[in-house]
Amino acid sequence: MSLVIHTARRAGSHDVIIDAWVRFDGDLVTHAGRGDSWRELADDATETTDAAGRWLVPGFVDLHCHGAGGASFDEGPDAIATALDVHRRHGATRSLLSLVSAPVDALVERLAVIRDAARADPRVLGSHLEGPFLQPEFRGAHDPAALAVPDAASVDRLLEAADGTLRMITIAPELPGALDAVRRLVASGVTVAVGHTAATFDEALAAFDAGASVLTHAFNAMPGIHHRAPGPIAAAMRESHVTLEIIHDGVHVHPEVARLAFQGAPGRVALVTDAMSATGMGDGDAVLGGLEVVVADGVARLRSNGAIAGSTLTLDEAVRRTVLDCRIDPVQAIDAATVAPAAAIGRSVDLGRLEPGCAADAVLLDDALRVERVFSRGHPLD
Repeated sequence: MSLVIHTARRAGSHDVIIDAWVRFDGDLVTHAGRGDSWRELADDATETTDAAGRWLVPGFVDLHCHGAGGASFDEGPDAIATALDVHRRHGATRSLLSLVSAPVDALVERLAVIRDAARADPRVLGSHLEGPFLQPEFRGAHDPAALAVPDAASVDRLLEAADGTLRMITIAPELPGALDAVRRLVASGVTVAVGHTAATFDEALAAFDAGASVLTHAFNAMPGIHHRAPGPIAAAMRESHVTLEIIHDGVHVHPEVARLAFQGAPGRVALVTDAMSATGMGDGDAVLGGLEVVVADGVARLRSNGAIAGSTLTLDEAVRRTVLDCRIDPVQAIDAATVAPAAAIGRSVDLGRLEPGCAADAVLLDDALRVERVFSRGHPLD
């Protein structure tokens, strides 16, 4: 299938092109330009979409998501498809499937399911293990009984089960054996994130020096910035290879704090959802990693202690909030949902941009940055 989207305000890669167009052939962008030059490539078999000056942006990339539509990614293939369908309608055309902490035996089984899903469905970028190698003091909504220290045997089992599809893992670097695990995982091509951690500034720097390159949901489940103890957030801002995840749902991080992240790490903030199964389902009861959750006014919290339990956020809302609440330029906000997350997992060559050779994933947004249409692998979604 060939498709041209024209007369667009194309955003991405730190720039805006007015009166822009892109051509999709199959699942790739093959041409891009501006003005009426697209007509030279169009024939009777080419479908066209007039963007009428609306925003045309790359498909959103979500690095950290647990589910939606009443389904969690740890529940099997049907649940994975259900949750991805919800997020794709909100512009997230590619996603890492995040798993909460569980015994290694259970994670091995779940990684194998995601391995198969990644090979069958291009929307699945692979798996993200948010645990079990987390600091109990900063466990958030993770089951304390499932937490463990990162011994070599467990790391090897997880890598073997994923068979090349484990793309990211969150680790508390102060745990015994953590730095060895970071080096082993990075050498295996896995992006290592620091998170759910009590790490000091120096401990976080040691992890980043060992190859860790993401800070999981910055400001949440970690020490804050203190003027004599700057902690992992300041360490991540200092290191130019580190991407900071931000859950910008109006609950996890105050807008002015999120704005500080954009200012302190320009081009290195990745908006993520950390969405759980209740996303798109309204208020009520839910489950996250076997723990009971109550969603009220769109905020998910553990029934047992009131701790925030992921979110009900979608990436389009995160982009809008970043622009409206944080007063961040729209292109920066869009880049934080496209360019930055793609780069964080080594996919900047083919994802997060609307340039020849990249994936034919795109989103049309109105002036209020609300999704009007989604294109996935070169096809418009109804």
